Amino acid sequence: MKTSKVDKKTYYRGVAMVPYDLLKEVAFAMIGVLGFVLLLSAVLSSPDVPSVTLQSWSKADPVDFLTTASGELSGSTVVASYGPPYNSGSGSVQSWGPLNLQQWAGVHIPINAPDDFVLEPLTQTTAGDAALASALTTYEGASSSQQQKWLANYTTGLGTATVGADGTVNVPSGDNGPVSLLMDRMLTLARSGGLDALLLTSNHFYQTDFSRPLLFLDDGGYIADLATQQKLDGDDWGVMNETGRYPGQAWLWLYTMWYQIPPFNSDTGFLGISAANTDLAVVGVMLLLTALLLLVPFIPGLRDIPRWIPVHKLIWRRHYAEMRRQAAAEAAKAP
Repeated sequence: MKTSKVDKKTYYRGVAMVPYDLLKEVAFAMIGVLGFVLLLSAVLSSPDVPSVTLQSWSKADPVDFLTTASGELSGSTVVASYGPPYNSGSGSVQSWGPLNLQQWAGVHIPINAPDDFVLEPLTQTTAGDAALASALTTYEGASSSQQQKWLANYTTGLGTATVGADGTVNVPSGDNGPVSLLMDRMLTLARSGGLDALLLTSNHFYQTDFSRPLLFLDDGGYIADLATQQKLDGDDWGVMNETGRYPGQAWLWLYTMWYQIPPFNSDTGFLGISAANTDLAVVGVMLLLTALLLLVPFIPGLRDIPRWIPVHKLIWRRHYAEMRRQAAAEAAKAP
């Protein structure tokens, strides 16, 4: 059977089409977006500051570093009593009635602040340092009450400590036991960059778990001061670049937005969730919004929004105008 050849015009006769040049549209879109991005980057650029490390912290504010390190050793910091997923504490456990997701998840990133942040790193640097080894033995052999007494005296002395020209911290003498030597070695270890490396060490092949360095930093006041300087605290909301890590914190904007608006930023909290449990409220709202997005095709009313707000007709207005013109022409021809 021989088939007749049909030209393109005949084949597509009766099919409504709109002239469209994809390459031209893509080129215009790219040029427009590029110009918009360049304009925003010039007017609303975010600072690109260097990464904060334990080394930079110990050099910039050694007193705050030692205050935090002694707090980690005494177990009095936020992380030390945080709760799941780091330990069995209850200091930062959030719940909503019977909903206790944090406890259900359990401890899966175990952190023992005195050991992980202070004692273990110092123990790994005792080679060739008999004084440090002796101080560690004395400290670990003392009773808990004696350890806390030494740490309390040392912390009190830090309140009037001075920083020398070489960066050393001079703490007034007192009944500090071996704590003064331990903290002196901690400062030396941090300033050399060794503490950053030791806290990254794990049993995995790739040493990319920054949990412990970040938790140590978060217990100190230095990182909070930097956030305030960059207007990134709760009162002045913003976004910064995370150097070397695309896309950085930008994707968190939708989460952080909720903390800036009522009722999430009020003392009363949200739907019976106290202000102390705001994180749980924000996570709950985001899970609900994500579920709604996934279920849009199945939810009556929500799936009809495009018909109620016909944005597509504005985009395809030339096509619909042509359809109306053809309909009017056919109506005029009708007897």
